[in-house]
Amino acid sequence: MCCPSATLAVWSSAWLSGAAASDDVLDALGAWGEAHEVVAHDEATAEVFDVPVSGEVPAPPARLLGALRRLGTTDGRLVLPVAGDVRGLGAGGPFASAALRAGEALVFADLGFGVVPQHVAEGLWRWTVFTLTGHPLSGTPAPEYVPLGEAEHGLTEAVRESAGTLRALDVARDRPGVRAELSARLRSRPRPEWPPGMPGRALRVLQRAEEIGAILGLAQADEPGGAVSASAAARRAEALRPLGDAVRRARCAAVNEAVRLFARTSETS
Repeated sequence: MCCPSATLAVWSSAWLSGAAASDDVLDALGAWGEAHEVVAHDEATAEVFDVPVSGEVPAPPARLLGALRRLGTTDGRLVLPVAGDVRGLGAGGPFASAALRAGEALVFADLGFGVVPQHVAEGLWRWTVFTLTGHPLSGTPAPEYVPLGEAEHGLTEAVRESAGTLRALDVARDRPGVRAELSARLRSRPRPEWPPGMPGRALRVLQRAEEIGAILGLAQADEPGGAVSASAAARRAEALRPLGDAVRRARCAAVNEAVRLFARTSETS
């Protein structure tokens, strides 16, 4: 669940640590689309990763995996940027712009590169490798580390606070068939497998975030909901914003904790 970047983050880390085979990584990506291809944003990046530059015949994803192993990384971190929260993307540049458009990316801060997926056609995803633009003072960006327990607690608190705010604004209402809608939304999401050794707590937090994200999606799609005025609708959207932030934060924390544990296994083996 979550997004293609989450799948690649966890499975590539498992493969690099020896906990999964390369075919397992490719099979997991298949849950999002039948075909995946890899290009580089510019010539310099293409040379480092040994993949074609954008506009040329793309490479298969196995080429990206091979480059990650050759370059010696085990630590690709998930970022889920939105307007107003672009932490982990660096000082602007092509990577930050592409990641913001996609709403997701994978950051290899130790290498100074990032990867952004794009759904280009039915069943086809293109992964573009970018050089990260470092800040002149702080250097190469690194995704914020959020302890899993902190993210899980924040998700619970955001649910409680958002529900209370919506009740106070009188903009939450019952909808006939909402449970069926929610079940259908969850069933429609791709369900990639996770590698052996995936931390149980990370899975639990991901599942909880997925369920709340589906509820949030229904609430946002139900505009203007129970709102009786434009101002009430605006307050309703404001009430839901912290919940969306908490869902993104929990997803990133769960995925990045799994990556961290797989990477630690690799270091100690």
